[in-house]
Amino acid sequence: MVELAANLIRLYVPLIVIGGLGLLLGYKLPPEIPQRLGKFLFWVGVPLGIFAFLRQSDLSESIWIAPIVAWMAMLLGIGLAWGWMRLAGWRVSPQQIKEMSGERSAMEAAVSVLQPTPEPLAKPAQGSFMLASMVGNTGYLGFPVSLALVGPSYFGWAIFYDTLGSTLGAYGLGVLIAARFGDGRFNRRQLLRALVINPALWSFGLGLLSHNIPFPAPIETGLKGAGWCVVTIALLLIGMRLSKLRSWRRLSPAVVGLSIKMAIVPLVLGTGLSILGLPEPIHLVLVLQMAMPPAFATLVLAEAYDLDRELTVTALAMGSIGLLVTLPVWLVLFAR
Repeated sequence: MVELAANLIRLYVPLIVIGGLGLLLGYKLPPEIPQRLGKFLFWVGVPLGIFAFLRQSDLSESIWIAPIVAWMAMLLGIGLAWGWMRLAGWRVSPQQIKEMSGERSAMEAAVSVLQPTPEPLAKPAQGSFMLASMVGNTGYLGFPVSLALVGPSYFGWAIFYDTLGSTLGAYGLGVLIAARFGDGRFNRRQLLRALVINPALWSFGLGLLSHNIPFPAPIETGLKGAGWCVVTIALLLIGMRLSKLRSWRRLSPAVVGLSIKMAIVPLVLGTGLSILGLPEPIHLVLVLQMAMPPAFATLVLAEAYDLDRELTVTALAMGSIGLLVTLPVWLVLFAR
């Protein structure tokens, strides 16, 4: 536990420093810079990091449990979100509409948004709420967290969780949800194309095929260094993207969605995984991945399918900041 606490401190320093630097740069730099950096990470950085760290990971036969757990977490999140919407009967009142137009004070808005009101939540908001409860940032944020707290030996579990779980879930099931609740048009061909050309999936396959092939020491060292550089750039990009989030409205559904995604789901499934008798580091990796805040893919889907962007943005911002509070909880509960 002392070692994990030290790792947590070592994690918080780069998260806060590099993320904060990205936040400042995001305010100063033109919007094209984060966009280009994001494209670089998508096409080059993240695939390179996956390939590099996958070679260092212990890939036992039971590693296929990771994507199964990922899908269980996503389905449980969707189920809880749907059940909450049905039972709570959320409403949007005329007072909240006035608040959205800036006619009320911030204090009045914060109070009223938590109060039940007479009209149903719009379909686009329901879609954003379900996505926020389902898809986690298990790549750009989950990878550095798992590496810092558990180490590269078990990083393969985080990669399997993200690649075969979160990625396929976001651009498969997530698209279906976005199309169902949004006003955008659902195009199966675009979905298939997005999955086929996803470089993370290709690098994942190459990493598996070359896992047992020895590389010269300089190449292995270079790959390892490149992998950690990718982690640094990813944290920088997260800060830049957070600087572009302007809205903190839709507080009530965002809080509930984050409670489902970052608290209830990892607590329930993390406790259930204890039955399988998994080694503690593997158990912790899976819990940490389940506990990640909503992915930026939720904003991509919200924009593509015309969902509630304000709710999506609020959940992203609150979740990314709230992670600093929730991480110690999972260490206390699932690390000895």
